[in-house]
Amino acid sequence: MEENMDESQSQKGCKECCERCVGSLPWASLIATILLYMGVALFCGCGHEALSGTVTILQNYFEVIRAPGETLDVFTIIDILKYIIYGLAAGFFVFGVLLLVEGFFTTGAIRDLYGEFKINACGRCLTAFLMFLAYLFFLVWLGVTAFTSLPVFVYFNVWSMCQNTSLITGASFCVDLRQFGAVTISEGKKLCTESDKFLKMCESNELDLTFHLFVCALAGAGAAVIAMVHFLMALAANWGYLKDASRMQKYEDIKSKEEQELHDIHSTRSKERLNAYT
Repeated sequence: MEENMDESQSQKGCKECCERCVGSLPWASLIATILLYMGVALFCGCGHEALSGTVTILQNYFEVIRAPGETLDVFTIIDILKYIIYGLAAGFFVFGVLLLVEGFFTTGAIRDLYGEFKINACGRCLTAFLMFLAYLFFLVWLGVTAFTSLPVFVYFNVWSMCQNTSLITGASFCVDLRQFGAVTISEGKKLCTESDKFLKMCESNELDLTFHLFVCALAGAGAAVIAMVHFLMALAANWGYLKDASRMQKYEDIKSKEEQELHDIHSTRSKERLNAYT
């Protein structure tokens, strides 16, 4: 009988411990962090490989040559974009960790308001600063999404030209890199449907793979935008909770102070009555 009671008590203790651990998790910040990491990883990985595929297409089919020296050409711009991708991956990994830690910190602050933790101005300033960063990075990812849609549009046009060439006999289309700013106006890097290189490019896996990689990168940027919106909502809610908790803490301090003053007044009057009686 005692063994059964001990087992039931241990099971009850484990259940309460699990409920306490699950209830203390900042689920909103956790979901937003996972979505942010997935979006950033998808954008950075697919974007990097898509840029490498673009270099291969330009060199093999359009015969674009890298400019000597430190001249700013399309290959230099692609290298700069790759370094930007490296910076985004590292920076948003740290930013996601900061937001997740803030979520745990705020959740503990709310649940342990009357325990060891004390709400102060530093916590609210930190939440407000992270809200500002989240809004700023939300605008950044909106710009990244709009910028990523440009190569998707270009590759979709080239892919459509390949499809129309195979469907319509005698169709004549040309892809001129000068229209996209990839080369200077004086360079005539044009590829028409009648050429063998255009047919080889359409039949190769490089064009199709690069196009779909840019589509995946666009989807990753969109996921990062959604994650930033989710973070903004969570931070705004935490800010409201912290503000209300701070007011409640001040109210409790004032209330306890008044109760202590009333107790001191009552004890003083009791002593005066006792002295007067004696």
